Amino acid sequence: MPFEILHANIQKHIHLTNDDKARLFTVLKPKSIKRKNFILHENQVSTHATFVLKGCLKAYTVNDNGFEHIIQFAPEDWWVTDMYSFISQKPGNIIIEAIENSEVVQLSRADQLRLFDDIPAFERYFRIITEKSLVSYRTRLMDNMSLTATERYAGFCEQYPTLITKLPQKLIASYIGVTPEFLSKMRARQRNKSI
Repeated sequence: MPFEILHANIQKHIHLTNDDKARLFTVLKPKSIKRKNFILHENQVSTHATFVLKGCLKAYTVNDNGFEHIIQFAPEDWWVTDMYSFISQKPGNIIIEAIENSEVVQLSRADQLRLFDDIPAFERYFRIITEKSLVSYRTRLMDNMSLTATERYAGFCEQYPTLITKLPQKLIASYIGVTPEFLSKMRARQRNKSI
């Protein structure tokens, strides 16, 4: 069953009965997203949280000069949404786009709240992943203010080990806040040191 990746993710944090699992799977909406297609635009209300079964998405903002600031990558086995918009049900400023052809499942905010009422263990699961997300965002913010580009790149490699060779250099550069040329030189220096 294609939702087994999500089930395994949930089982890391809570135990689901077969009935709980069946209830969850009835409210999930599977979706295929082609590369460069969007699941969320700026100034749109995020009505769904998205779990990646296959592929990879990016969540980002665009500044006034048209420069992308990547906030998060969502490879297989990750959730992604504009948390502010999803919880408040107000328009947000995050754009979510497929980096490659992807298979996802989506859970609406309304269905999530119903699950919380019907199966309290889901509230615990989403609390855990929301807390982890908040810690990750705070760590990222502090790293951007205090770490060198080399240290930020090392942090990227630790957080997203499966994406190091998979992503285009310009996306990694955007995530760590440098130009692609700077990242290329930095990688070359690291390779030369390891020889």
